[in-house]
Amino acid sequence: MDISTQYLGFKLKSPIVVSSTPLSQPPGNARRMEDSGAGAIVLHSLFEEQLILESAALDADLSRGTESFAESLGYLPDLADYKMTHEVYLEHLRTVKSAVQIPVIASLNGATPGGWVRFATEIEQAGADAIELNTFALATDPRVEAAHVESQLMELVADVVDCVKIPVAVKLSPYYTSLPNVAARLDRCGARGLVLFNRFYQPQFDIETLEVKPSLHFSVSGELPLRLHSVAILFGHIGADMAITGGVYSAKDVLECIMAGANVAMMASALHVHGIEHIGRVLGNVERWMNEHNYDSLSQMCGSLSRRYAPDSSPYDRGNYIKTLSSYTMRETTPVF
Repeated sequence: MDISTQYLGFKLKSPIVVSSTPLSQPPGNARRMEDSGAGAIVLHSLFEEQLILESAALDADLSRGTESFAESLGYLPDLADYKMTHEVYLEHLRTVKSAVQIPVIASLNGATPGGWVRFATEIEQAGADAIELNTFALATDPRVEAAHVESQLMELVADVVDCVKIPVAVKLSPYYTSLPNVAARLDRCGARGLVLFNRFYQPQFDIETLEVKPSLHFSVSGELPLRLHSVAILFGHIGADMAITGGVYSAKDVLECIMAGANVAMMASALHVHGIEHIGRVLGNVERWMNEHNYDSLSQMCGSLSRRYAPDSSPYDRGNYIKTLSSYTMRETTPVF
């Protein structure tokens, strides 16, 4: 049973890729992920804000006291003593690379070009097999037009692609007005992969304390249909590979991702809930289902449920919206506070 797949130019032994998660930080966990059958690992993200803050802090420390007596310079910490966030990240990348044989993908989280070009080069030199740009950009200023947000994204991706030789994937938000257009433009910018979708962690409102508090929750399988629908629409229209992340828990979920047109299905929350060895159990069920339905390889089913191959495209268009609403039946209501 051939469950291998192609992603970002690599032949992966399985379609399950570990998405960016703190679970990948201990090198021992990376080995467990590989042993359980993961095709590749995306490291935890390094945030643009971390690079900016540490650079500002370093500048402040190195300039402190320079306006005073020369003797005060002796109290400044030696530059070699600084252990910067990005240096720690690069060390971790090297450690994981030496621990596993599967591709290791570095993750950068941000929204502007900034110092990413320089750091992307350092990541490549440290041995990363690819880079995933986690583009978390939430428009809050009504004066900023959608075209400006999209052009910033294109500039960021083009700059990073131009400065490295390793493949670059882009992790996208679902909130673009025309996702197919954005995907096609990223394809032309040189993105080798698109990851659908980034999960926005919405804050919670506390009506008693009048505070807005951060909220973290794992993904659930109910988030998967949005991703399946989008990949199924994009399949056949772009050259970039596609990955689905958010809501992948079971063998059924993985098979749906492949049939929609994705090259890989990414897992993170499922591993926090069920453990790293869950990868092996899911892959076993994938192989069992393929055997029962006479599939020899994943490539046979890739894109089989996409819009491109659908005899009736209405489920992907307005027809499904109308049919769904017209099938609704009234139910008894339950009062809540």
